[in-house]
Amino acid sequence: MSTLPYVDEHAIIVDAGAAEAWALVRDRVERSLSQPWLASYARVVGAEPREAGGPRPLAEGAVFPGFRVVRVVPGRELALEGRHRFSVYSLVFRIEELTDGRSRLRAESRAAFPGAAGRLYRLLVIRSGGHAMGMRRMLASISGGAG
Repeated sequence: MSTLPYVDEHAIIVDAGAAEAWALVRDRVERSLSQPWLASYARVVGAEPREAGGPRPLAEGAVFPGFRVVRVVPGRELALEGRHRFSVYSLVFRIEELTDGRSRLRAESRAAFPGAAGRLYRLLVIRSGGHAMGMRRMLASISGGAG
């Protein structure tokens, strides 16, 4: 899904090396995507997958409402993909170890929004700032867990 149009990227510095940052990413992403309301939302928008399942801790093949884990490179990358009736999307977390015992965590979003309904959904979710706010919140929860 790297061919999907770029939406945005958010980055933070984590006060931890790559191994600890990876554990934080894995834990916080799983916790964020396991929120009970996401299953209801997934049903409303016709998301695939609609329920959580698969291997834990996170590994390729794990699923959450609206997301499927498609690539795991421990300490470096976690890639998720999903789709629903208004969008096809991917979210990739990348960890880069810095020289001072810290790490840079980047979260890149890509998505296509086909048709008139997709354009309206993009307006409501992306242009409204809701997506960016959610991503910043998720990254802050990861950064806050370090140290």
